Amino acid sequence: MSMDPQNREPIILLSRPQMGENIGAAARVMRNFGLQEMRLIAPRDGWPNDKSTAMAAGAFLSMQPVRVFEDTASALGDLQLVFAVTARLRDMDKPVLSLGQAMEKLHVAGAQNCKTGLLFGAEASGLSNADVARCDGIITYPVASDFRSLNLAQAVAIAAYAWREDDADDVLEERLQTGEVNSLASGQELDGMLEHLRLELDAAGFFYPPEKQTVMMQNLQNMFVRAQLSTQEARTFRGVIKSLSKGRGKSQS
Repeated sequence: MSMDPQNREPIILLSRPQMGENIGAAARVMRNFGLQEMRLIAPRDGWPNDKSTAMAAGAFLSMQPVRVFEDTASALGDLQLVFAVTARLRDMDKPVLSLGQAMEKLHVAGAQNCKTGLLFGAEASGLSNADVARCDGIITYPVASDFRSLNLAQAVAIAAYAWREDDADDVLEERLQTGEVNSLASGQELDGMLEHLRLELDAAGFFYPPEKQTVMMQNLQNMFVRAQLSTQEARTFRGVIKSLSKGRGKSQS
């Protein structure tokens, strides 16, 4: 089976990258393996960057224009499946995938015209827990336990190679024929649903004590991200929230 012509390549997202040279080297290896879209989240030295251009060896000329975002939420807002690439496991209930498992999911989602992404952290600090909480899972590389440090561009290179190598044709054919794949809800749709839920929970006095609201909402976010809701499921859940809030209002009147 040949790949669906609408199959989407994953977008490479670099969160708070520090060195222009690393951005350029990441772009260069992206083009080596056929990836064409990069997004930057709050790059330390701004954008565009002369050092990035020099290191990219012309890669930017044949890629989509690099988009720059102020925060992770806006950068991931239109994506429907995103994996965080990090060497450090987190104290949160997130699926941890091998490269092969993650690439299979990316190919399947891409064949359904879903927008997908791989999120990489800054050279010195990596990804924050808040960044990881917005992702659908964690990818870790089988690096040596006593030396986990990878250069940012090297980390991108490994993922880009794995994506290129794994065309997942057999998996796609089976899942498309059985109708397993649905249109996944985007980050914006999930954020809207969660904000709707937060407002109603706050009105109902759910957050007690109030200072625990952030942690409690992050736990709920992790739960819904892990569920990988479809667009229709997210809309249905918002309808449930709306109905419950109306019912609460009637009972109090």
